[in-house]
Amino acid sequence: MDQGVGQRTREGRLGETVASEGFQVLPRRWVVERTFSWIDKNRRMSKDYERLPESSEAFIYVAMSRLMVRRLTRS
Repeated sequence: MDQGVGQRTREGRLGETVASEGFQVLPRRWVVERTFSWIDKNRRMSKDYERLPESSEAFIYVAMSRLMVRRLTRS
């Protein structure tokens, strides 16, 4: 049985063979990483200073609203 380069097989719970193909890029992970980067540009959001999760959520809304307003004024 030819498995190809970088492919390994392992036995599953029920005895089926599962092929793993090594490193897989998650399809939309870059969108999340980019959004976190935008939020971290605000000094208050770069660290977790807030005691309540509600205030952290409010500051995220403020940060993203600020980003949207800047984009709208540029257009």
